[in-house]
Amino acid sequence: MTEADIADLFAGLGPISVRRLFGGKGIYFNGIICAIEIRGELMLKADAESAPDFAAAGCTQWTYVGSRHGKEVAMPYWTVPESAIDDPDEMTIWARKAYEAGLRGEK
Repeated sequence: MTEADIADLFAGLGPISVRRLFGGKGIYFNGIICAIEIRGELMLKADAESAPDFAAAGCTQWTYVGSRHGKEVAMPYWTVPESAIDDPDEMTIWARKAYEAGLRGEK
């Protein structure tokens, strides 16, 4: 996914910046990370308040198995609802949820 593709998806939220992160890309709005693109997959930030919305929409949380302890680790990023990828208005709603989770995480 190119930076232009990412900017198009987040256009309803506003101008974003993209930086290298985790071997992928961190997506920031107003200096707050709200999404990542890793291994070709876009994932939105969520927290305890918004994660149930992502789960209800059929999204999956990014998890990995820790190399030191062999346990599954859940990261605060979730896949984008499939219906939002082709619907700019719906994508804006999800992007705003991700930004709001990022803001809450800054406190």
